[in-house]
Amino acid sequence: MERTILHADLNNFFASVECLEHAELKDKPVAVAGDAKARHGIILAKNELAKLFGIKTAMPLWQAQQLCPDLICVPPHYDLYMKYSGFTREICQRYTSQVESFGPDECWMDVSGSSALFGNGKTIADDLRKRIFHELGLTVSVGVSFNKVFAKLGSDMKKPDATTVIPKESFRDIVWPLPVDAMLYVGRSARERFRSVGIATIGDLAAVTPEFLRRSLGKTGTMLWRFANGLDDAPVAETADNIPIKSIGNSTTAYRNLITEEDCRIVLYALSEMVSHRLKSHGLLCATVQISIRLSNLSSFERQCRLTAPTQSALDIFDAGWQLLCQHRNDAPIRALGIRGCQLSSAFNRQLSFFDSDNHKNRALEEAMDEIRGRFGNHTIKRAVMLKDPKLTNFKPKDHSVFLQK
Repeated sequence: MERTILHADLNNFFASVECLEHAELKDKPVAVAGDAKARHGIILAKNELAKLFGIKTAMPLWQAQQLCPDLICVPPHYDLYMKYSGFTREICQRYTSQVESFGPDECWMDVSGSSALFGNGKTIADDLRKRIFHELGLTVSVGVSFNKVFAKLGSDMKKPDATTVIPKESFRDIVWPLPVDAMLYVGRSARERFRSVGIATIGDLAAVTPEFLRRSLGKTGTMLWRFANGLDDAPVAETADNIPIKSIGNSTTAYRNLITEEDCRIVLYALSEMVSHRLKSHGLLCATVQISIRLSNLSSFERQCRLTAPTQSALDIFDAGWQLLCQHRNDAPIRALGIRGCQLSSAFNRQLSFFDSDNHKNRALEEAMDEIRGRFGNHTIKRAVMLKDPKLTNFKPKDHSVFLQK
């Protein structure tokens, strides 16, 4: 049986939710933006009216305000967006149990077995759009195809509030003339490499040999060649309440550049404690620690190391991150810093040692600190180093949890 896959993409999601929650914003150019004073001043999302002025996601706030002096900027409210994301997913699950998230505003649906109840793919997509608008007030673009990659491509082709069908028998006529970076997983770097060898469209990519792409891009090249030729056979995951977590991390853009070792220690300690707290709340240990660094010139890089033993201790995580930071920083001013625990395993399988007395003391101390924070708030007890510049730890960190799809 030929599969019928839908990809639903909520239009201008963050900005649309803000306009729903604040009726006075309707019919005005609106953008969800970071705090320029805290150096997070970029556009995170914009509504259709703001788009008409040329405002784009990731554009600096000052530039957006030059293009549209009447632009209304609101701060992000992620809890609110996740609530609407959950509502949307509940509607999608009325059609099929196979609903796979691709971020808070996108998901795939396998409706291959739903046609007897709800009609063909286009009928389901149109009904889904009507239901989401009627029940939530949000518009959604839906792609319908025989695989996930082309369904995603279809949802990107017409916005807002549209259904695009890419049938198996005619996908070459629709897909192949499109630019190569219109396809999923072809980013800026891959696009430039493709263009350097004369590959400008998806059709160009489909026409070359997989061996040529394997030499140029390794396994990724072969995967993209399969996608271009309509050979994606990846399944849509079953809906699950508990999706395994692959990694847990936090990062922040500091209110000023981190210049001294002390600056870096303060922020890294705070982030390490947040990662540790979240590992403990999920009952997990990490075997690898990874740091991410964005310098003042906006260049960025990541480095990681494997631990001698899996841990959820903030001190262990900090020590590994600090070692990586000292090895790779080169004294350049740091704009943003992040730390992540990877290669996760259950804390219930922790192997204890008779020679683990120091670590046991650290765990007992951290457990006592966690209990105090749980009862009286996160800022009731801090490490002394954090008091030297409290503003460096007075931030809302970015959550970089990665969930492993089944």
